[in-house]
Amino acid sequence: MTTLRKVTLLTFFLATFVLTFFIANRFLAGTSAFWPGNVISYAISYAIASGVSSDTITLLLLLPLVASLIAAIRHIVGIRGFGILLPAALSVVFLSIGPLIGIILFLIIVFVSTFTRVFLRDAKVRLQYLPRMAFILWAIAVCLLGLVFLTPVIGRIDIANVSIFPVLVLVLLSEDFTRVQLGKSGKTAIKITAETLFLGFLSYLLLVTQVLRSFALAHPEILLIGVAVLDFVIGKYSGLRFLEYYRFRKLIKSK
Repeated sequence: MTTLRKVTLLTFFLATFVLTFFIANRFLAGTSAFWPGNVISYAISYAIASGVSSDTITLLLLLPLVASLIAAIRHIVGIRGFGILLPAALSVVFLSIGPLIGIILFLIIVFVSTFTRVFLRDAKVRLQYLPRMAFILWAIAVCLLGLVFLTPVIGRIDIANVSIFPVLVLVLLSEDFTRVQLGKSGKTAIKITAETLFLGFLSYLLLVTQVLRSFALAHPEILLIGVAVLDFVIGKYSGLRFLEYYRFRKLIKSK
C-alpha cells in the first residue's frame, strides 16, 4: 500500500471517528437510564455529588485525548518536542497559571540554566553531569526564590501564589533543554523546546475548549473508547511524516 493510500485511509478513519462521535452525542443526549455502557457517567455523578471537583475529573478524562493529539502531531506531522509526558504536563501548567506567566517563568528558568552552565564552563569548574545538573537546579531554585521575594515590589505579574507543581514541570523542561544543549547544540535545544511549548499550548487550548469539557463529563465512555480507537489508528500509520514530505519534496518529485 502506497503512502498516499495510507494517508487517505487514515483520513477516512478519522472522519468516521468524528462522525461517530457526533451521532453518538446526538443520540445519547437525552438518555439518562443506567446501562452497562454508562457506568463511568454514573460514577462521575456520584463522585461530584460526594465533593470531588468536576475540573479534576474533566482534566483526567481529557488527558488521554491530549496525549493522542501530541502523539499524532509528533508521529504524523513530524514535530519533535520532548516526549509526550512533558508537553501534556506543560498544558496543565498553562491551565494552572496561564500561558503568559508559564512562558515567562520558563524563559527565566532557561536563562538561569544557560547562564549557570556557561559560568561553570568559563570558570573551568569541572563537574560530572549529575552534580552539574544539581547545581543548575540549585541556581534555578535560588533565582525563583528571589523572584518570589521581588514580586510584591514589582507588582506587575503575580507569581507569589504559583504552586510548586507548575514550577517543577518548568524546571524539568529546562533540564531537558540543558541536556540537549550539552549533547547537541544550542540551536537544536531551542528548536525542540519551542516545539514542546507549541505542543503544550495546543494541548492547553484543547483543555480549555468548553465543548470538549462538557462532552467529557456528559459522555466519558464515548470519549475514552474513541481516544483508544484513535490511538490505534495513529499507530497504524507508517509512512513519511508531513514535514518529511516537505523536506524531501525535491527528491520525491524527481522520482
